[in-house]
Amino acid sequence: MPDRIAPSPADEAFRKELLSVLPHLRAFARGLCGRPDFADDLVQETAVKAWTARERYQTGTNMRAWTFAILRNHYLSELRRSRRQTDLDDGAAERMLVMDADQEAPLHLDDMEHALHQLAAERREAVLLVGASGFSYEEAAGIAGCPVGTMKSRVARARAELARILESEPPALTARRG
Repeated sequence: MPDRIAPSPADEAFRKELLSVLPHLRAFARGLCGRPDFADDLVQETAVKAWTARERYQTGTNMRAWTFAILRNHYLSELRRSRRQTDLDDGAAERMLVMDADQEAPLHLDDMEHALHQLAAERREAVLLVGASGFSYEEAAGIAGCPVGTMKSRVARARAELARILESEPPALTARRG
């Protein structure tokens, strides 16, 4: 069996930094698409693309912002590509066929997830980048490719809309309590 070639110190440092952002990428992808299987595919493709383009990454810059931009661009490409295709959402089918737990915490998380997916895609992305992922408005605007003022507006409107949606009791919750 031939000897393995040891990775260069630069490749090893890149690998470690990339691995450290994977949980953040998964959370962002999950928020964007709402499907764990698709989110995992997005993260995997993002990691492959980042690794392939590692020579273009400048050490010391923001790996999270760089990889989030890669994930976002791939997600948007997938949306454009799939607009002409229709497939069954396995997650939605499972939720319809499985009884929910009686604890309230999962209900609140379900309500938040449901509310997030009622937002326009740009607003959902903005609130996920700034609110959930902790990016500054400037970093989020760079990832989304829009002016900082636009990002601030999207986040403010998303937060207001989420509050409005969550203040009104969702029909699914009413049905479970009734």
